[in-house]
Amino acid sequence: MKTLKFDELNLSKEIQKAVEEMGFEEATPIQSEAIPAIMSGKDIIGQAQTGTGKTASFGIPLIEAIDKHSKNIQALVLCPTRELAIQVAEEMNNLLKYVKTVKVVPIYGGQSIDRQIKILKFGVQIVIATPGRLIDHINRGTLNLENVKMVVLDEADEMLDMGFRDDIEKILKTSPKERQTVMFSATMPRQIMDLSKKYLKNAEHIKVVHKELTVPNVNQYFFELKPNMKLDVLTRLIDIHDPKLSLVFCNTKRVVDELVSHLQARGYFAEGLHGDMKQMMRDRVMSKFRNGTLEILVATDVAARGIDVEEIDAVFNYDMPQDEEYYVHRIGRTARAGRAGQAFTFAVGKDFNKIKEIERYTKTKIVRQQIPSLKDVEEIRLNSLIEDVKKVLDGKEDMKRYIHIVERLHSEEYSSEEIASALLKMIIGKEEESMKTEEKFSSMSSNSYERESGNRNRSGGKDGRKGKDRKDNFRGSNDSFRGSSDSDMVRLFINIGTKAKIKVNDVVGAIAGETGIPGKSIGEVAMFDKFCFVEIPKTYSDKVIKIMNKNQIKGNKIAIQVANDR
Repeated sequence: MKTLKFDELNLSKEIQKAVEEMGFEEATPIQSEAIPAIMSGKDIIGQAQTGTGKTASFGIPLIEAIDKHSKNIQALVLCPTRELAIQVAEEMNNLLKYVKTVKVVPIYGGQSIDRQIKILKFGVQIVIATPGRLIDHINRGTLNLENVKMVVLDEADEMLDMGFRDDIEKILKTSPKERQTVMFSATMPRQIMDLSKKYLKNAEHIKVVHKELTVPNVNQYFFELKPNMKLDVLTRLIDIHDPKLSLVFCNTKRVVDELVSHLQARGYFAEGLHGDMKQMMRDRVMSKFRNGTLEILVATDVAARGIDVEEIDAVFNYDMPQDEEYYVHRIGRTARAGRAGQAFTFAVGKDFNKIKEIERYTKTKIVRQQIPSLKDVEEIRLNSLIEDVKKVLDGKEDMKRYIHIVERLHSEEYSSEEIASALLKMIIGKEEESMKTEEKFSSMSSNSYERESGNRNRSGGKDGRKGKDRKDNFRGSNDSFRGSSDSDMVRLFINIGTKAKIKVNDVVGAIAGETGIPGKSIGEVAMFDKFCFVEIPKTYSDKVIKIMNKNQIKGNKIAIQVANDR
């Protein structure tokens, strides 16, 4: 089934703007078929699963048909449950963001009927209702359907299964005969067909037909989690599995931008790809991804079309894909040319049901996994370090230059075990200190950094926040340190370091140049792989933080704040 972009659907500028702000680039298959058909005035039977975008399929043409100067009820949407009624009303309000004169009200049981009556008296054009409560209002005379131009039956099969057939028929008989009727159902049992023949006129049947789905040989996993856990789980999985190239899928342009901002704030040099980017910028990002200098690419489905990179080791479904075909297209980006590949899907709430649907359509198993803890990440890093040590021991590297250090310590009556343990403590201790500093900064500043950075200039670089590469990068007194500390100085944290090809002189020069404070007054500068510390006289600290958070160091947007205690 052909899909269309929203700007091809002849929508009003208000709806087009709302859709763009919601971050959607392309209509789903059911939207591409149903929106033009409903806007033409036809009665429709749409067969589509939950999560395929069916609310917008009827919501957009429904809004477009409303007489914005009349306060009469002109459209009615029936839903089987209060939860769905609230959800539909919320999405309708998102679409109505720039149509201020049209009002939507959800009507359902369990809510004060007096409150609903009061709202209806003020005048609403769109009612989203459960059948039982709507019948109650009709019987009381508090809701009039005589001006209704469109009736939508959402999840019609569910309403019939719940025993609402008599209520539905009464509502349809009460509404004008010269109305447009739209029915959406996941299945087409006999009851649905009987109802459509009785109340719909020359209805067009629109069905999302799934293509033959060939799933690549990919190890597929999913995690059931809460929305606010997604970022932490993503970074932990990247740290644990250490993929050379990762592709992260989001459903909207807005989420792509937000996720890239958060990843960059945590030290990952991730970049985004979506339809709002100019072609030159998209080509630049893809070039960096293909040659391996960019390791994490965050993209929408539309922007990711045409990506044919053989070395993608992992695909992350940060947002659940719109339908089964999108899922197959996404995970097919990995496991190319006989390589192994992994796909990780984040399931939030009702997304769990979508996992089961994908398994049925693809005839594959998506294995549930436990969310990795910080302890799991540390264990993986430790094992990685052990493997690196083994490689050095088993290799043929010349270690003579280091043996005399061990012999010297032996002569001072330290055992080999004690010497090795001390060296490991030094390595792991530095790594842990580095991790704690970055994690504290990330948790404190991810939201403020996003606000400060705005439309940042995203910079690439091979970084990836890998455990085995997370080592403090001291380069000697002339490079990593400058000056000395005293009680009149304050230590600042900057979220950029040597991995971005930043040196001490770059930090000092940027601060002195942008703030106007004397360069000689800047104290110690300590450079690390992904961040650095700089000491500033206390009298200048507020000025430096305020000004530098709006500026760059060698083209890299930064975040700067007072550092935690040592």
